[in-house]
Amino acid sequence: MHSTRYRGYRFPPEIISHSVWMYHRFCLSLRDVEELLAKRGILVTYETIRQWCRKFGPEYARNLKRRQGRLGDIWYLDEVFLKIRGERHYLWRAVDQDGDVIDILVQRHRNARAAKRFFRKLLKGQGSTPWQLLTDKLRSYGAAHRVTMPSVNHTTARYENNRAEVSHQPTRQRERQMRRFKSAGQAQRFLSVHGVILNFFRFSRHQMRSENYRWLRARAFKDWSAAVAA
Repeated sequence: MHSTRYRGYRFPPEIISHSVWMYHRFCLSLRDVEELLAKRGILVTYETIRQWCRKFGPEYARNLKRRQGRLGDIWYLDEVFLKIRGERHYLWRAVDQDGDVIDILVQRHRNARAAKRFFRKLLKGQGSTPWQLLTDKLRSYGAAHRVTMPSVNHTTARYENNRAEVSHQPTRQRERQMRRFKSAGQAQRFLSVHGVILNFFRFSRHQMRSENYRWLRARAFKDWSAAVAA
């Protein structure tokens, strides 16, 4: 990999990108990544890995987003609370019919203003309105729907939103591993990168033949290599 983005760094790009990938792909702490690298003879501190993730993670995610293009046209939305330094925040998340994370947004409130902000972020990122919108019965969704995308079919039937609720499970696992997020900005940065990387490497392995799974995995690694070297 030859890119000006890595100029001035002592470690080669392969080690930097691999460290960022391990941290965001698996439920590992920074010290876990440090130890795995040490097993391979690469001596680097966990604080250095933290700086790599903070600097390069969002950039990798932007490159991957450009490669994945627009996602599905059925959006499942849900919000879950996060406790950050004793204060309650809300993580808004949207996934499509395939379970891929479309986008997330961490906010202090879950009122109509917060819902409108999240809807506008989704529309800006996808570039078009969905065919169908599925949420729970929170009235903020209805208010934002009437303002930002009134022509879209909005469903609030019971259990229809389970796909979005299940998508919070990886976040809860990482939240426990990290002993809660330290700030809203940290949560937004980490989860934005985590969701994009999860999209590329999450396959329903039990639903496909082994050769198809290996082909998809190889393609994901190829896209990752291109994204971190671009």
